Amino acid sequence: MARTRPETRRVEEAAVDLPEGVAPPGTRGRILRAALKLFAEYGYYGASIRDIAAAVGINSATLYAHYPSKEQLLADLIVVGHEELHRRLLRALVESGSDPVEQLAALVRAQVLAHADFPLLAVVSNQELHALSPQAAAPALALREHSAELLLRVLDLGAQRGIFAVPDVRLAATAIGSIGIRVANWFHSGGAYSRERVADTFAEFALRIAGAAALPGDAGTTGPPPVAGQSIG
Repeated sequence: MARTRPETRRVEEAAVDLPEGVAPPGTRGRILRAALKLFAEYGYYGASIRDIAAAVGINSATLYAHYPSKEQLLADLIVVGHEELHRRLLRALVESGSDPVEQLAALVRAQVLAHADFPLLAVVSNQELHALSPQAAAPALALREHSAELLLRVLDLGAQRGIFAVPDVRLAATAIGSIGIRVANWFHSGGAYSRERVADTFAEFALRIAGAAALPGDAGTTGPPPVAGQSIG
């Protein structure tokens, strides 16, 4: 039976991009990209092995010669997504210096830009993790925990120094860690906002959640609002 395209899209049209050097060469890489596109569009349970194989132009038996299961395809993609985010967060923290305000802003910018640069990968990593078995999900969950710990340490440091006025550090970390995730669903390069403006503005939002007494310069919130009826993406 022909698949019905969902009325509400999970993600805006976007190139099927993966971080540099991640996709294997040849057929294996084409399979990974096809799975990424279909998982992002239809979800793990809405995309079959047959669908993925057809998108690549091969049969299911050939696909299984490269990947042992559909779950392995999903697990590989989700780990790639979490590795890319964690790498960017670490780099942002190293490059931002010792000021918790600058560190928090840098972490949020890095998160937003990762979701804007690889929206399909971000959607799959965030919204399809539940489909993995505990064993298959463990590597990505470990990376997620390490990324969350980076944010908690910055908030704790700022609170200890009196730079942040936040009543509950863990709840603040949860709120801040959540604000950039949906960027992957609506952002596209031809929208009303640039990726940099979204990142800077969300960084300011995060600093306000943390109760920062001072903001690091202009966070990029000035400028005309979107045209009436225009998507924010």
